[in-house]
Amino acid sequence: MSDTADPESLRSRLADELKMLAASPIEKIETTLLIHPRVLQRFRDYVDFLSEAERLVKALGLRGVIQIASFHPEFQFANTEPDAVENYTNRSPFPMLHLLREESISKVAADSDELFEIPKRNVAALRRIGRDEMKKLLNSMIPEIKNAI
Repeated sequence: MSDTADPESLRSRLADELKMLAASPIEKIETTLLIHPRVLQRFRDYVDFLSEAERLVKALGLRGVIQIASFHPEFQFANTEPDAVENYTNRSPFPMLHLLREESISKVAADSDELFEIPKRNVAALRRIGRDEMKKLLNSMIPEIKNAI
């Protein structure tokens, strides 16, 4: 959990996290979450920051080594309605960046058909659960997470 309050501090924290993950053996740390509840609350600002985050990955020489998956309370895929259930695959109680090793993704990607099916299965599961239930679940996490900050 990061207590950063501005995008520049978050960028610095992200750089530290990327370097730490890249330097750590995969057996010790495979992936990390950088949760940042105090910065990038607006989804548009968050999306703008993602471009900067990708430039940082490249500048650190980590393209092809680490990739960033994005999660935000207001996440919305292009060409979807704001409350479409598929958006909940990338929604979280707070803005966060999931740093993934490409090596780990490649293990799943060895079977490209299987990799392609993951998002489809996720959306199908969310449709079974339903948008209202997902909203309740996310909202129920917020007090617990805020107490941990």
